[in-house]
Amino acid sequence: MAGNSFGTIFKLTTFGESHGPAIGGIIDGCPAGILIDFEAINTDMQRRKPGQSAIVTQRKEEDEVKFLSGIFEGKTTGTPIGFLIENTDQKSKDYSHIKDIYRPSHADFTYDKKYGIRDYRGGGRSSARETACRVVAGAIAKQLLKDIKITAYVSSVGELKLKKNYSELDFFEIEKNPVRCADAEMASKMEDYIKSIRKEGDTVGGIITCVIQNVPIGLGEPVFDKLHAELGKAMLSINAVKGFEYGSGFAGTAMKGSTHNDAFNEEGSTKSNHSGGIQGGISNGEDIYFNIAFKPVATIMQKQETIDSKGNKAEAKGKGRHDPCVVPRAVPIVEAMAALVLADFYLLNKISKY
Repeated sequence: MAGNSFGTIFKLTTFGESHGPAIGGIIDGCPAGILIDFEAINTDMQRRKPGQSAIVTQRKEEDEVKFLSGIFEGKTTGTPIGFLIENTDQKSKDYSHIKDIYRPSHADFTYDKKYGIRDYRGGGRSSARETACRVVAGAIAKQLLKDIKITAYVSSVGELKLKKNYSELDFFEIEKNPVRCADAEMASKMEDYIKSIRKEGDTVGGIITCVIQNVPIGLGEPVFDKLHAELGKAMLSINAVKGFEYGSGFAGTAMKGSTHNDAFNEEGSTKSNHSGGIQGGISNGEDIYFNIAFKPVATIMQKQETIDSKGNKAEAKGKGRHDPCVVPRAVPIVEAMAALVLADFYLLNKISKY
């Protein structure tokens, strides 16, 4: 199956299914000599893993990463970095009832029609379980980009939305609450709301905002490899993502050019940043910021009308352990994908200078 690799120079290929023995990946193109902080990798994995709070799926996976190659005496060797994450808490019987049924808004129907076969256990390859591999690669990419700071946080859950600009928020609040919202008061409201949604047997969506600071000028390529285009592709590849906007985004359509234009200061910085740190597809040194919209999780604990693989009417109802809202666990995934994009362009810039 094609489409399992991301990146050009700093390239990640992932493998494995949600209920298989393991998932894993190969990172190619990582420069030699990078001292790996394994604790930093583990921290990001703990932020993504299931079972971490009362508002996420209760599947218990330690998500311990086993590195198989490409690292020697704590440093990268420049050869492919192979890694493995064992699946230890699969409950495949929770999915036996949908063996021949297509769940609404899942990949069941499209996978079956495209390949003629599907792994119904937890969604198989289409499961968000795969994103654990991205977090591993992203954590290593962050260490390559040690001067660049990537911070993501939950800015909305359902109709509960942060009204503050990211510059007004305290990023230290993000990891102090299970929602990963950068505002303590709003985080409490969001947590209560997600719990109420779970009791209803339903799910809810939300928005994650990502801010990238200390980005050097010049990352991004014309014409089809624009920085914002690659960031958009990266974010839209994440499970449940329905939208991406950077800078002023859709709100910019209601502004006049005289207001929207970012006037320059003498040293080259800009007085405003409606461009979101990217102009002409190339980073301009200002903060890059963007929003990613996540739909409600498709698996709900309510009966839904659907069809089976033979086209007969059927009924689907979720069983087992599922997230009532995906955004709290998606925060490190967003950061990881942003890091992969920047690492790729960072290395491309180095090559192009020779």
